[in-house]
Amino acid sequence: MTTLYHNPRCSKSRQTLQVLKDANEEVTIVEYLKEVPTIDELKKILKMLDIPARKLVRTNEAVWKENYKGKDLTEEQLIEAMINNPKLIERPIAIKNGKAVIGRPPENVLNL
Repeated sequence: MTTLYHNPRCSKSRQTLQVLKDANEEVTIVEYLKEVPTIDELKKILKMLDIPARKLVRTNEAVWKENYKGKDLTEEQLIEAMINNPKLIERPIAIKNGKAVIGRPPENVLNL
């Protein structure tokens, strides 16, 4: 069973879901824009991805450019920014057996 943090409006997210379906993988979909992860959940995801929060931020989003760009934010502040503005969370994120990958490219999910 794979959990997919998914945005159905994102082509990469849709492609990643299709890769999982094509591999006959059972998928639990979390539409993270509607079901925003908690701070603790996001910290767990970052730990599974083994990356700092900054690497999970979508810096081309308008909300980033308008509110955060150029600021020296701590890890906690970056996590709070993503929780308060879930559009900033890079997508899609697939999780399985305590490991996580970002589906960029979508085939990355096959590494789980």
